[in-house]
Amino acid sequence: MNGSPAEDVPTPPAAPSEDGPATPAPAVPTPATPASAARGRRRLPYVGLPGAWGALVLACLSFTPSLLPRGGILQGVVTGILAAIGYGLGTVAAWMGRAFADRGPRPASRRSWRTFLVTAVVLSGVAFGLGQYWQHRIRALLEVTEYRLLHWILSPLVALLLFALLLAGARGVRWVYRRVAGRLRHWIGARAAQAVGGILVAVTGVLLLSGLLVDGVVEAANQAFSLRDTETEEGVERPTSSLRSGGPGSYVAWDSLGRTGRTFVAGGPSAAEIAGFTGRAAREPVRAYAGLDTAQDTEARAARAVADLRRAGGFGRGSLLVVTTTGSGWVDPAAVDSFEYLTGGDAATVALQYSYLPSWLSYLVDQSKAREAGRELFDAVYDAWSKLPADGRPRLYVAGESLGSFGGETAFSGEYDLRNRTAGTLFAGPPNFNTLFRRFSDHREPGSPEIQPVYRGGRTVRFATDAGAGIPPPDTPWEGARVLYLLHASDPIVWWGPHLVYDEPDWIGETPGDDVLESMFWVPFVTFWQVTADLPFATGVPDGHGHTYRAEYVDGWNAVLRPEGVTESDLARLRGLMTGG
Repeated sequence: MNGSPAEDVPTPPAAPSEDGPATPAPAVPTPATPASAARGRRRLPYVGLPGAWGALVLACLSFTPSLLPRGGILQGVVTGILAAIGYGLGTVAAWMGRAFADRGPRPASRRSWRTFLVTAVVLSGVAFGLGQYWQHRIRALLEVTEYRLLHWILSPLVALLLFALLLAGARGVRWVYRRVAGRLRHWIGARAAQAVGGILVAVTGVLLLSGLLVDGVVEAANQAFSLRDTETEEGVERPTSSLRSGGPGSYVAWDSLGRTGRTFVAGGPSAAEIAGFTGRAAREPVRAYAGLDTAQDTEARAARAVADLRRAGGFGRGSLLVVTTTGSGWVDPAAVDSFEYLTGGDAATVALQYSYLPSWLSYLVDQSKAREAGRELFDAVYDAWSKLPADGRPRLYVAGESLGSFGGETAFSGEYDLRNRTAGTLFAGPPNFNTLFRRFSDHREPGSPEIQPVYRGGRTVRFATDAGAGIPPPDTPWEGARVLYLLHASDPIVWWGPHLVYDEPDWIGETPGDDVLESMFWVPFVTFWQVTADLPFATGVPDGHGHTYRAEYVDGWNAVLRPEGVTESDLARLRGLMTGG
C-alpha cells in the first residue's frame, strides 16, 4: 500500500465453491471521493465557483462609464484587472463563509456551473452592449469621433489573457508562501510558520516591487528620456535675440536647455504679432529658462535662470511670470503666449526643468522634484524682486499646469500668502493631491459643488470649469490679487486618487459637469481603475475637455490680469490663436 485512497479499500475474501477450490470474488469498484474527483478535474487550471462569480460581477461593472472615452484594448485591460480583483474577493468571501460555518471546501456541482455559465453569457452581453452605448454618449459629449471596431472585437481576448496572467501570478505567490511556511514548520509551530511565512513573502514582494521593479523601470525611463532630451524639435532654432536664454550673451548655454527648454525660448509671439493683435506698439517678451544640464542642482539652476532673467531685463518689464513646468520641463505654449498677448509684450517669463520624464510618469514618481523646483525658483525670483524699489518692480504672477501647479503651490502657505506675495496666480488642471487645492476645496462653502467650489466667498481664490462662461460667485467683489484654478469636470488628473478605491468622492454624487455622463456612479475598486485608465489619455481629447486648457488660458489670464481695453471680440480672436482655429 502506498497510501492512495483506492488502495485503502480492503479486498473481499475468496468465496468457497462446491466443485473445487474457492474462486476469487469479483473486484469491488473503488468509490470516487470528492478529493480524487477534484484532482482529476485539476489537470486543467482550477477555477473556483465563488471566485468566478466575483470575477463576473466586477468584469461587468468595468463597462460602466467614467470620465473619458475608452478604446477597446483599454477596456480589455480594465476588465481583466477588475476580473482578477473580483476573483480574489469572491475567493476570500467564500473562505470567510466556510470559517464561520466551520467546514471545509466542497466542489461545486455541475448544475451550479451550468447556472454560472448561462448567467455569465447573458450578463456579459448586456454589459458589453450598455458599455458601447455609454461610450457613444461620452464621445458625443467630448466631441471625440475616433472609434476602432477591431479593438473592441479584441477586447474580450485582452481581458481573458490579462486575467489569466494575474491569476497565475497570484497563485505563484501563494505557492511561494506555502513553500516558505512548509520550511519554517521544521523549526517553529504550524500557526507561527504560516504567520511568519506570510510576512516574509509580503515584505519581500513589496521590496522587490519598489526597489527593483519600480526603481528599475524609472531608471530605464530616465535614461531613455535623457537621450531624447538632447534632441531639438523640428523647426526650432537658436534665438538670435538677447532677450531669450540660449541667445546672444545668455548665461545659459543653448545645449543645456533640454528639448522642451529650447522649444520654449525659441517660441512665443513676436513684437509684431502682438502689435497686430493689440493694435498698439508692442515689445518683444523676455523668456528665461534653465535646463537640467545648466547646473548641478535645483538651487543652482534657479539662480542661473534668475541671473539670465536679470541680464535680459526681465525685472524691468511691467509683468513677470514665474512658471513651474511639468515633468520634462514642458510649458504649455498657450499659458505663456496668452499672457504675453494680454500684457502687450511688456512681460518676462522664467521657468526651469527638474526631470527628464514625461508629465504622466513624473506625476507618479517625481512629485518631490516638482515641489523643490517650484519653491526654489519662486524664492530665487522673489528674493531678487523684493530688493527692487517698490515703484520699480514688475507685477509678479505665478502659473503652473498639472504637476506644475503642485510645484507652484509649494512656495506658498495659503490664501493670504498667495495674495500678499503675488499680483495674481493661474493654476490649470491641479492634481488631486495638491496641498492648497485640496484645502480650498475641502473647506468650500456648503452647497457649492466640488467641481467648482466657492472658498470664503471667493474673496481671493476662485475656481472655474469654463472661465469664459463665468467664474463663481458672480456677484461678489474680487479685489486685490486674484488666484484662479482652471479645472474640467472630465479631467482625470484633477479627480484621481487612491481614495477612489474605498471612498465615494463628492463630485460623483453631485450634479455632474457639462462634459461628464450623468450615468457615472461610484463602485469600490471599479471607479479607481477606470479613472486610472483615463489618466494616460487625459490630453488626447479636444480642447475644453479632459486635461486640455488652451482656450481657457485666455479667459483665465483676462480675469487675473484685468487688462484695459480688451474686448470680447479680442478674446475670441486670441482663443483662436491659442487653439489654431
